[in-house]
Amino acid sequence: MTNNKKTLMITGGNSGLGLATAEKIAISNPEYRIILACRNKEKANSAVKKLQESTNNKNIIAMELDVSSLTSIRNFVSQYKTSDLGLLDGVLCNAGINGRNTGLTDDGFDIIFETNHLGHFLLTNMLIPYMQDNSRIVMVSSDMHNPPGQALKWLGVEALAYPNEPLSKDFVRYSYSKLCNLYFTYSLVEKLDSIPSKITVNAFNPGLLTDTNFSPDKSRFTDEFMQQIQDRIGTLEVSCVALANLMVNSKYDNLTGKYFDRGIETLSSPLSYNEENRAELWEKSIKYTNLSELDTLQILTK
Repeated sequence: MTNNKKTLMITGGNSGLGLATAEKIAISNPEYRIILACRNKEKANSAVKKLQESTNNKNIIAMELDVSSLTSIRNFVSQYKTSDLGLLDGVLCNAGINGRNTGLTDDGFDIIFETNHLGHFLLTNMLIPYMQDNSRIVMVSSDMHNPPGQALKWLGVEALAYPNEPLSKDFVRYSYSKLCNLYFTYSLVEKLDSIPSKITVNAFNPGLLTDTNFSPDKSRFTDEFMQQIQDRIGTLEVSCVALANLMVNSKYDNLTGKYFDRGIETLSSPLSYNEENRAELWEKSIKYTNLSELDTLQILTK
């Protein structure tokens, strides 16, 4: 395999939004090599075969990565470091789980907190030294970072990482994890700017995609419920095109620190711009992942 192509990595790229976005990029941008970084290597290999056949693009590969495991993330980065894939031109942090998931990871954190935030925090920080200076990072967040009804109140990072009994089973943990995606996005923009670096970091809301397997249980999607959230409903076709453009279209070359709602630049919630909260999240995330200066550019955060 040669390393003269642009290389783009998608976490959780074997199904849903990640797979559809990979397909759009593979068809319209054959100069890109696409890495599907997935927890289940068998499903990832199946997705690679499917994409290669549907796009006639053979520059699609799979690598094993579980973003709910800090050990898996470190192993992935170590493997990438020794590969012949060259520097990354883009990282799409897409993998995630919904709010019905409960329990702790092997690292001892809430499963949603680690899968949706902490794992991508560690992965992205560790990959920055292996990224082109003009590459792109996109975090798939959600408009559920600002859920309908009563506004979110920041609970503190420890409450999210180690939730008490009531919170550990509450769907609202998903909203907090998507808020963490935005805090990470906005903080990382500042950290990279201090290098300085031309790497861009943006966040994306695909909307509620009822046409994917992200929410296998469709029982809550009643007519009444869908009517209440009709402005939040997205479609896979629209969102994957918008996300693919955000990753590769030249119009976004110099755009950073933005939040895109199904492709339209807009503002995220007022809470998402709270500097004290995101500073707390950054500091605790470094502690939880045991990041060191040898791992990443974390030295610049001091």
